[in-house]
Amino acid sequence: MDEHNTFNNVVRTEEMENRLAKMKKIKAEGRDPFGRRYERTHQHKEIVDNFDQLEGQQVAIAGRVMTMRGHGKACFANLSDRSGEIQIYAKIDVLGEESYRWFTDLDLGDLIGVSGTVFRTQRGQITVMVEKWELLAKALRPLPEKWHGLKDVDTRYRQRYLDLIVNQEVRETFIKRTRIISTIRRFLDERGFLEVETPVLSLIAGGGHARPFNTHHNALDLDLTLRIALELYHKRLIVGGLERVYEIGKCFRNEGISTKHNPEFTMIELYQAYGDLNDMMELAEQLFAHVAREVLGTTKLTYQGTEIDLTPPWPRLSMVEAIKKETGIDWLKEATDDETAITIAKKLGLNVKDLKTKGQVLDELFGEFVEPKLIQPTFIVDYPIEVSPLAKRKPDQPELTDRFELFIYGREMANAFTELNDPLDQRERFIAQAREKAKGNEEAMVWDEDFLVALEHGMPPTGGMGIGIDRMVMLMTDSPSIRDVILFPLMRPKE
Repeated sequence: MDEHNTFNNVVRTEEMENRLAKMKKIKAEGRDPFGRRYERTHQHKEIVDNFDQLEGQQVAIAGRVMTMRGHGKACFANLSDRSGEIQIYAKIDVLGEESYRWFTDLDLGDLIGVSGTVFRTQRGQITVMVEKWELLAKALRPLPEKWHGLKDVDTRYRQRYLDLIVNQEVRETFIKRTRIISTIRRFLDERGFLEVETPVLSLIAGGGHARPFNTHHNALDLDLTLRIALELYHKRLIVGGLERVYEIGKCFRNEGISTKHNPEFTMIELYQAYGDLNDMMELAEQLFAHVAREVLGTTKLTYQGTEIDLTPPWPRLSMVEAIKKETGIDWLKEATDDETAITIAKKLGLNVKDLKTKGQVLDELFGEFVEPKLIQPTFIVDYPIEVSPLAKRKPDQPELTDRFELFIYGREMANAFTELNDPLDQRERFIAQAREKAKGNEEAMVWDEDFLVALEHGMPPTGGMGIGIDRMVMLMTDSPSIRDVILFPLMRPKE
């Protein structure tokens, strides 16, 4: 450890010792340093927004002391709550000598309750005069970089509570996240969808291409997995007659971490009986536009310096046509088998070390040459059957499926199908996926016999869609990394 870090640690330890000494002194004076319930009449933003009605009125507020300035017989402080900051003003001739002395002995980070009158200073600052106050919690550790906010990314993610304390924009991001999810719920509820809950633990990690997390249930002596998707349980519910269902929940994939991926993430999946791919497209357009209007007040937003227009309708482009446009490859004609597809990938300069099937090559081609260029909302449609084992075939082109993925700013935002409801075709698809797994594709779909049994009882034509909630929140809050919209992202432990 260098001298600078050692010095910082010593300074921090000394400040903590000073705060501990203050806490002991508070107790010795017969006061409680960790307070009791406090009845607030307003949050800070309410006072600022409604000053004309509240000027001269008594209010009771509470929050964390963020700044304190002034000397002698009067001082100002800034108090922070969930809604923002407000200035408070303490005077010795209002509080009395003892209460004022205790007030000026507060540390930054302490939590207090204040009651007093709302007024505006000569400089125009909306302020609450401190007429009574209570200590609600003594902070025994100082706030990080208290004058400049918390900037260190690693500390922000590991100690999110500090990030939320000192960075108001971070609080706003997570408040918006809550509003986005509640808006989605209302949108679907109003359209007759029923919110459901399905298992997180399962014998089979079905419904997606991903490597699962594995665990073991001791009482039943069963190996289980955490779900990678919600799909197959939802389709069972469609078979059972619930007709329109959705679920917002956690999924888990034992894969890499990036600005777009976290092993634990939030998905919404929804299914509509007697619908198809076109219903899902219309629903996606309406949902994204509605959420943007409700949360941001507009369907035009700026993400990382780029204007994104969510106003429907959005363009639709065939996947193989998009690849042909960017690479010149006519996929349906040229990629006749796995070996040919891998040869195509080599000619285009792709790393083929982990590519074993046509589907994997196609996915790699699309990700490399097309996906980054899809900035405005775009539906990519007509996916080949080998990468869409749960989607219905196109009647006129049986080698393709009625599937789309929605891309915005070069990122997949939604995935949807006209769902495969032919149990015999579905069984053949599972056989094909089993062959892929035998070739070494660890992300190939797992055989689910119980799901096949459900399909054999009859599932109506159905449209289904999954949307990544975290990526939607990233877009709506102009956040560059998925970790910026997950309160407690997975982090490697510090050594």
